[in-house]
Amino acid sequence: MIGVRSDVCMDLGNGLANGQGKHPLFSFGVISDVQYADIPDGHSFLGVPRYYRHSILVLQRAVKNWNDHKNLNFVINFGDIVDGKCPKDQSLNAVKKVVSEFENFHGPVYHMIGNHCLYNLPRDKLLPLLKIPNHGDGCTHAYYDFSPTPGYRFVVLDGYDISAIGWPHDHPNRLEALKILSEKNPNSDKNSPEGLKGVDRRFVMFNGAVGNKQMEWLDNVLKDATNMKQKVIICCHVPLDPGATSKTTLLWNYDQVMDLIHRYDCVKVCLSGHNHQGGYSVDSRGVHHRVLDAALECTPGTNAFGYIDVYDNMLSLVGTDQMKSTEFSFDF
Repeated sequence: MIGVRSDVCMDLGNGLANGQGKHPLFSFGVISDVQYADIPDGHSFLGVPRYYRHSILVLQRAVKNWNDHKNLNFVINFGDIVDGKCPKDQSLNAVKKVVSEFENFHGPVYHMIGNHCLYNLPRDKLLPLLKIPNHGDGCTHAYYDFSPTPGYRFVVLDGYDISAIGWPHDHPNRLEALKILSEKNPNSDKNSPEGLKGVDRRFVMFNGAVGNKQMEWLDNVLKDATNMKQKVIICCHVPLDPGATSKTTLLWNYDQVMDLIHRYDCVKVCLSGHNHQGGYSVDSRGVHHRVLDAALECTPGTNAFGYIDVYDNMLSLVGTDQMKSTEFSFDF
């Protein structure tokens, strides 16, 4: 079930638990789509205002509140830390500037890549700056997992594994992405969904897919988590359920990824960014999907960040301003 709280405020509490009076097993901070750039305010292609310089102030306030909370074990950034409109001669310094703001948090920060990250820097430059663990393959893949406690595992997916952006021009993953786009999107501008219907609107260049090697890895991770009786939280910049997001902001092969996830009972929640207005759904197998609202589109003085308290049978997102609080209850 979902419960949206009415007591959303800047005070992120002190680690005391939900209405059940229980203390969380652990807690972590969340933010998505900062998309900072040192440029004047602008608009999305839909005309939604974007506040490029203000977004880093949202991040600064987030870090201060996470530190003031004193009981957050780590922070997860859901991607797109610098906007694609950032002048390319400023990209490296802009990424370093935002990363340094995250590093003011008194604990570990886990990053994932988004499309705007890749508009600014290629993978080989970006991933080391974000300290994303590599798989011994030259530090080019951005998927990994970690377990903050024995009973939970976080799985961070690389939603731009198969992508037309971020890879060298002749890389097989880029060529595969271009083939998918040429088959699925007839528009000359592959960022345009014009003429595409329903979930086919996802076949645009600013989305991507999970590749075969990553799918095999995910299968093994979920198998291992099942054997260890762990609950799993999936994190991906690109949303995985059409009920939680715009049809233009879905992972290209969300259906294949979710078919794999649904083979296991261990996955309880999928968290993502990318769709700036946020969203929430529960899919046909009872998995919760929460798309986190963007820091970029906060009007000056407002915020979009939060923290999540984790219990045995529930996650509780405590949000600020545009990021509404949400509870996700599930079976053991």
